Amino acid sequence: MEPLQIIKYPLATEKSIRLMEAENKLIFVVDTKATRADIKKAIEEVFKAKVDKVNTLVTNGKKRAYVKFAKETPAIDIATNLGLM
Repeated sequence: MEPLQIIKYPLATEKSIRLMEAENKLIFVVDTKATRADIKKAIEEVFKAKVDKVNTLVTNGKKRAYVKFAKETPAIDIATNLGLM
């Protein structure tokens, strides 16, 4: 699967902003068939950032990936590049 097929779009909700500031995480809506390893690889390729951990959650037929970035990669920088901030 291509990285841009896996990552659909980032979420910009109050919760995602809090997670970004407190835990260096961003939330993305991703392809329902993508595995955690696929998501990690895609995020690292697209944003040139080191990912520590990926958690997923499926609700209402949509899959969300909670992506925790390494300390050397501030999530706020990625959010700024995406136009979330």
